Amino acid sequence: MKNEIIALAKQNGADLVGFAPAERFDSENAIFKIMPETKTVIGLGFRVLRGTFRGIEEGTTYYQYTTMGVENIEETIMPMAQLKIAAYIEEKGFTALPQRRHQQIMAEENSTNPEVAYDAIYRSRPQEIQMNFLDAAVRCGLGEKGLHNALLTEEFGPFVRYCFVLTDAEIPASEIKKPHLCDNCGACIHACPGKAIDKNGNVNKWQCAVYYNGANGTKNPFMPPDAFADFENRLEIIAGEAKVTPDTAKKILDKIYFYPPAQHAYQCSICGRACDVSCYIHLEEKNLLTKTFQSPFRKRKTWSFSLESFR
Repeated sequence: MKNEIIALAKQNGADLVGFAPAERFDSENAIFKIMPETKTVIGLGFRVLRGTFRGIEEGTTYYQYTTMGVENIEETIMPMAQLKIAAYIEEKGFTALPQRRHQQIMAEENSTNPEVAYDAIYRSRPQEIQMNFLDAAVRCGLGEKGLHNALLTEEFGPFVRYCFVLTDAEIPASEIKKPHLCDNCGACIHACPGKAIDKNGNVNKWQCAVYYNGANGTKNPFMPPDAFADFENRLEIIAGEAKVTPDTAKKILDKIYFYPPAQHAYQCSICGRACDVSCYIHLEEKNLLTKTFQSPFRKRKTWSFSLESFR
C-alpha cells in the first residue's frame, strides 16, 4: 500500500511523501482528538516554484507568488491529492481523513494569519481542533524545523507547502530527517522588511501581516508618496521600523489598498516571503539542496526605493 500511495500522490502533484506511525505522537496530540483510531499520518509536500518569487525580487510582477505559490496549491492541488489518496485508502477498507490548514479559522483570540485578510478570520474557535502541521511534517520525515518556524526540506528548502491524511491503516514509517539544514545564520531575520522575526526566530504575526501586505514603502512599488498620511509615525511604518500592536496593525492594514488580493481571502504578498527567499539562497550557496541548479537567482541584486520618496 505504501508504494501505491506514494505513486498516487506524485501523480496528483505531491513532490514529497512521508509516513509517521501513531507511536511518534503523544497520546494527547490533536490527531487523536480529530481521529482517535489514527494509526498512520501521511505527510504530503508540494514545492513552490522558486521562479514565482522572481517578479517580487526584481520589482516587476507581484501576483504570481500568491496565486500560483499559495492559492492554487492550497485550494486546488493539495485537496485533489488528498482526496485521491483518501479514496484509494477507503477502497482498501480503511478510513482516511484529509487534513489541511483552514486559513481563516484559529483557536487563538487575538492572533492572525498574515496570508489572509485579518477581517476574514474567525477567531476564538477552540472547538475547531487543528493539528500542529509543522510538527507533523517533521515527524513524517518531510524535513526539519528552521529558525523562523518554516519547514526546511532537502529538496526545496523552505519553498514547500504541506498537508496530511490521517488513516487507521498501518503503513511502514519514513525516517525522521536528522536536522542539518538550518545553521541559525539569521538570514531570515535580517531579510524581513518589517523586523517581524526576533533573534530566537519567533514571528510576530501581526507585525508580519503588516509588512507581508506591503507597509514597507522601500519594497513596495505601488505605494503612493502620501501613504499613511494620517499616521504620526508614517515614516517609521514605511521604513519598516514601526512596532505594531494588534490594534495598530489593523489600522495600518485598513490603509493598505495598494494592490488587489487574490481569491479565498488570500492577500498578495508584497514582501515575497523575504525570509524564505533569503533562507533558500543561503542553503543554495552552501550546496545543501538536492534539487537545485546554477542560475541568476542568487546573484541578482534586489531592488528598493529610497525613503526620501515619502518625506
